[in-house]
Amino acid sequence: LLAPVREIADYLIDTSNLSAPQLRERITALFSDTGKAVMKITILSFGFKHGIPADADLLFDVRCLPNPFYIPALRGLTGCDAAVYDYVFSFEESNHLYQKISDLLTYSLPLYKREGKSSLVIAFGCTGGHHRSVSFARRMAEGLISQGEQVALVHRDAQR
Repeated sequence: LLAPVREIADYLIDTSNLSAPQLRERITALFSDTGKAVMKITILSFGFKHGIPADADLLFDVRCLPNPFYIPALRGLTGCDAAVYDYVFSFEESNHLYQKISDLLTYSLPLYKREGKSSLVIAFGCTGGHHRSVSFARRMAEGLISQGEQVALVHRDAQR
């Protein structure tokens, strides 16, 4: 049935003995400008009170950290604002937790890439999705971008 298509095809790939990562590598080599597969990383902040994101591959709960919500001057702001971001990362435990998560990602991202994963959603959650999760997502996105990763930053609940 596909003989007519085969005759006009520019490329023919026998997939009989290829794994999914091998097939992805072959297709990427043929059609990518760089010849290398690029994993798209989405960093997502969210509030647990609005539900856990169904598409999260990795989920980190940062509700264990001091909450800016209880500081009246910070309550109406988000982690996109310098005052909230600085408050969240003014605590040693925030920086230590960030470093542990960063170390985990430094180790695991190459493993995901080697397995042929083309997208990864890394989610950070706090109670309402305004302060701590936004701050962590923002810092992680900046860090991964500085390492040359392709990153999209999404704050799902920051405006709720």
